[in-house]
Amino acid sequence: MPSPNASPVIIHPAQLPDPTPHGYSTAVVTPNQGRLAFISGQGGQEASGAFPPDFGSQVAQACANLRLVLEALGAEPRQVVKLTLFVVDHDMAKLGPLTQAVQSVFGESPPAQTLVPVPKLALEPMLFEVEAVVWLD
Repeated sequence: MPSPNASPVIIHPAQLPDPTPHGYSTAVVTPNQGRLAFISGQGGQEASGAFPPDFGSQVAQACANLRLVLEALGAEPRQVVKLTLFVVDHDMAKLGPLTQAVQSVFGESPPAQTLVPVPKLALEPMLFEVEAVVWLD
């Protein structure tokens, strides 16, 4: 876990719109010390191997899976500095559940984030996948 005196710093240039209502930060700078962990894509797959049938449930499960990986690393959500979200057949209706899920995990300190619309993912029932970069001390 990082020392209490060192933590990532969020940067929002005043000339750009504030992205925090949408659940992400423009840029995140890590302290000089520490290591980075790269978390592979986490989908909405449950421990049983099944996927929930709807997008919102898969997003919630993928976020829960991401939290499990963070715990295994000894890290907290505030240490995530970058997310990449992959969304099958993205449309504007999916932004609400995505934003809500990200805000529930990261609160007032959301990481930098990129959303990538894709036609499909590795497994046929997958509708969502999230990968992360985590700053470790």
